Order: sequence, then C-alpha cells, then structure tokens
Amino acid sequence: MQQNVGSADGTARMVVGAVAGLLSIATLAGAVSLPAVASPVLGVTSLVLIGTSLMGSCPLYSLLGIDTCPASTR
Repeated sequence: MQQNVGSADGTARMVVGAVAGLLSIATLAGAVSLPAVASPVLGVTSLVLIGTSLMGSCPLYSLLGIDTCPASTR
C-alpha cells in the first residue's frame, strides 16, 4: 500500500489511539464509568489508529482519495 498518512497525522493518530486504549482498559477495570460496550469499541478503535499510524497507510483515506503525506516522502 502506498503511504497516505503524513507525520502530523500519524502522530495525532498515535496519541488518540493511546488515549482510546487507556480508556478501554480503564473501563474494563471499572475506573471509568462508561457503558460496557464502550470498552471493546475503544479497544478496536485504538488498534486501528495505532496500526494505521505505524504502517503510514489508511485504507479509508485510499477510498476517499485523501493524502496527508508530503510528495517528497512517498
């Protein structure tokens, strides 16, 4: 897959993914009072965001024609 996630976008995905992961774990542990369905949703969201950040490619961006990666780093 061609890279379509830029460095700022990748960093934002990593931060939001980490926060979502922590909220997922906190919900499972009972430290945060969110509905039970929130934990797996946050967990999957976290994995997707971190995964696309590490790969540098987002399938949804490919479908929508979005590219935040500068032309010089492709």
